[in-house]
Amino acid sequence: MGPRRIVLDCGLRDLASLEAARDRLETADLLFCSHAHSDHARGVWDFSQRFPQVPIYGSEVTAQLLPLNWLGEEVPPHLCQALPWQTPISLADDLTVQIWPAGHLPGAVCALFTYHSPQRLYTVFFTGDFFMSNSRLVDGLPLEALRGLKPDVLIIEGSAGTARHPHRRQQENLLASTLHRLVQQGRSVLLPTPTLGIGQELVMLLRSHYQFTGQDITVWVDETVAAGCDLYLDLMSEFPSSVQNFARHQPLFWDDRILPRVRRLGVDGHPDGSRPCILIAHREADLSDHCRTSAQPWTVLLPDSFAGNLADTVLGTPSTDAGPTLGWLQTLAPELEAERVQLDTYQLTTHSDRVGTTQLIHNLRPQHVAFVHGKPAHLADLAGLEELQTRYQLHLPSTGHEVEFPIGDRFIQPAAPDPVFEGEITQVDDSVLLLLPEDLTTDPRWTALSDTGLVQARWQGSDLVIKGLSQRDLLRTVTGGETPWQSPSCQTCRHLRESRCRNPDSPLYGLQVSPEGVCPAFEARPAARQAQDDEASA
Repeated sequence: MGPRRIVLDCGLRDLASLEAARDRLETADLLFCSHAHSDHARGVWDFSQRFPQVPIYGSEVTAQLLPLNWLGEEVPPHLCQALPWQTPISLADDLTVQIWPAGHLPGAVCALFTYHSPQRLYTVFFTGDFFMSNSRLVDGLPLEALRGLKPDVLIIEGSAGTARHPHRRQQENLLASTLHRLVQQGRSVLLPTPTLGIGQELVMLLRSHYQFTGQDITVWVDETVAAGCDLYLDLMSEFPSSVQNFARHQPLFWDDRILPRVRRLGVDGHPDGSRPCILIAHREADLSDHCRTSAQPWTVLLPDSFAGNLADTVLGTPSTDAGPTLGWLQTLAPELEAERVQLDTYQLTTHSDRVGTTQLIHNLRPQHVAFVHGKPAHLADLAGLEELQTRYQLHLPSTGHEVEFPIGDRFIQPAAPDPVFEGEITQVDDSVLLLLPEDLTTDPRWTALSDTGLVQARWQGSDLVIKGLSQRDLLRTVTGGETPWQSPSCQTCRHLRESRCRNPDSPLYGLQVSPEGVCPAFEARPAARQAQDDEASA
């Protein structure tokens, strides 16, 4: 940004590839770390050793969680300088940064960088990994606080591409049901996880979900994931109020008194194999012994994002992306063949899907959008969305190629699209209940829709269209002065004569048509004639 250079995250396993850019990195103004997950942070300490003159910034929570990427090593206590929430901080005389929670992981942030040039302000918004929905231990990204920022450039992750995910609570309920069913069948369950994030979410899910409350089940947590749990306990003031309230009444993680029990693997013992249990352990540890030596059959549950690596591993051709993550599964080939060990996947997303991604873009309303951090095909799918192509200048950066974002002083910002409201529909006895979020009522059009409290529904293809009925619509129906709104059909078309189409522009011209049919040449029948036909048919 102008003369300033900002490094965004450093998740490389080996920084040797950065040697070609050493001259630029040595003069960088800062390294910004969005959160403590290894794919964004495992290279931060190595970076600091190679370029000690470059300061490192992140949130307070990220600064405390970062050392978990280098367990057993002496990490400097002030490797990362903490930034306060939602407060513009000056990093240089012409550069400021402001951060907001990004969801996804405790301490994860999105950031707005502002460069103050003599002519104007230039802004870049970086999302890191973000998640719009609330999870068990993290509140979602606060969209309202970011609305209308209008940055010049938005650098946004696209991990999920254009996929649509079920609601987070629905995913949790399905996973809890799966775990409960497996345990009831007498199978122990192994859940390989990263150091931070999903592992702690799973422990909290088992501690608080109604299907496990009071169940005589032991949940074992290995030392690596347990280290993350312990650090979480030291950061309790940073967690949502619901989590803090839970912790006031019972331990958040370690509990041998209230069922289900949660114990540390090794410190509190090991699964004895006499009863089914649930084991949450680091995915890069060799976990095969637990499955091989137990008298109980095991099910290994992996996040569905590992599905491709899982298939390659079972076939004996592990992909290069898997690294040590899934290699230990190869040693379980005999048990897999004998079905003593089964493999399955589950969904528990921590990245926003297409709806969340486009919603954030439309609310920020940037000039340029750069999609990063995702499979090339997924990023290309996002860049191919018409609703984005018609409003923003889209970019798909590739490794080793510089991308410039020319800022037009006369860039005309298109109007933001109407927001999309997602709800739930449920069949209740002999009726259907539609639940929509309360935010919908803040739109001034809500008054007209709720005028009478009555709506009219019709099918349009496979979509259900809801239309509010106003006092005027009801008056028309009662007086018969005008025909109430009807869906297009041959029955209500002006060209219908004696059950045949008389419109030469219609593909159905001259044919006998069904009253429910419709074609692109439909023209509504005048209200007076419609009334005459209705009277004649009566």
